[in-house]
Amino acid sequence: MNSQITLSLRQIQDFLLHVAVCRPVFIWGPPGVGKSSLVEQFAQQLGLECVSLLGSQLAPEDLIGIPKIDGDVSRFYPPAMIVRERGIVLFIDELNVASPEIQKAFYSLILEQRIGEYRLPRGSIIIGAGNRAHDGAMARQMPTALVNRMVHVHLKASPREWLDWAQHSGIHPWVLDYIRTRPSQLVTDIPPAKEEPFSTPRSWHCVSDALHSFGEDIAPEQLDALLFGCLSRDHALGFKAFLKQVRKRFSVHRILKGEERWPDAPEDRDLTYFLTHSLRDLLVKELPAREGQLGRETRELAHSARDALKALARIDGELAQLVLTENDAGERVPDWFVLDIARELPRLMQQKAKA
Repeated sequence: MNSQITLSLRQIQDFLLHVAVCRPVFIWGPPGVGKSSLVEQFAQQLGLECVSLLGSQLAPEDLIGIPKIDGDVSRFYPPAMIVRERGIVLFIDELNVASPEIQKAFYSLILEQRIGEYRLPRGSIIIGAGNRAHDGAMARQMPTALVNRMVHVHLKASPREWLDWAQHSGIHPWVLDYIRTRPSQLVTDIPPAKEEPFSTPRSWHCVSDALHSFGEDIAPEQLDALLFGCLSRDHALGFKAFLKQVRKRFSVHRILKGEERWPDAPEDRDLTYFLTHSLRDLLVKELPAREGQLGRETRELAHSARDALKALARIDGELAQLVLTENDAGERVPDWFVLDIARELPRLMQQKAKA
């Protein structure tokens, strides 16, 4: 399924309230982005039971039922897992992973809310979900007849919405603070082709639960096992550097004020790398697009940032140049600042090389 319109969790909740009540909806999205939780919350909003079926684990008889002699005829008795006396939200997860036989069995259920002679109770709602083909989740191509029976929408993770939820849901403060500073690292948009961990809201939740369990004195090797076992490599390294900053009380604001120097020990390069990213994000956010728009505070920030970058260039010229490149969101510091500092960085790097 090619990506068409993508909506955040909050937007899809509103979409479901208006569309799913009259037509089946299929939610596309990467693993761990919150599709199942979204449907459960939707069912709670309506006061309905959410009955979940996992398409990848169903056999035809699990859905169609088994035949039983009833007088002179045989009838198929539907499975107990979908039989209810009042309306439900029937959530069919991994529908596009199900075998062709299972997908065909869903035709009448999705279109007519019927399996054989059994009909879902009045007021029932059907929602399907699945991963995209490029997510590496063994997704099958759904038959056009099945595709055409549903309204399709694509789910994207919204760091802002996730943070709003997370701060009221017991997510560890370290995880909250890190995602606030690196919102683009909440989710890996396209999971890696190889069998390796990648970042999703679900994996960050896992990190949070484990940090609560270990406590603040988690051993370095246990922290490595946790982070590299849950997150993409770059995100794990970034989070480790963030924790080092927290523990050693380093701050990019203190560096800009001249109250602190850049960490220059070889073993602290990951920390320096993280602080460099933090400086870039700060400048992207605070500096105006044109130099003529500078106010007193932003002029002081630009001046302090120039001095800080000069000091960083004497330690590591590559990291200093990193501040002038695009961030994860494709943003960069204003051109006037780039031109200003770019004149001095090569000379400082040459001086360092001669030294």
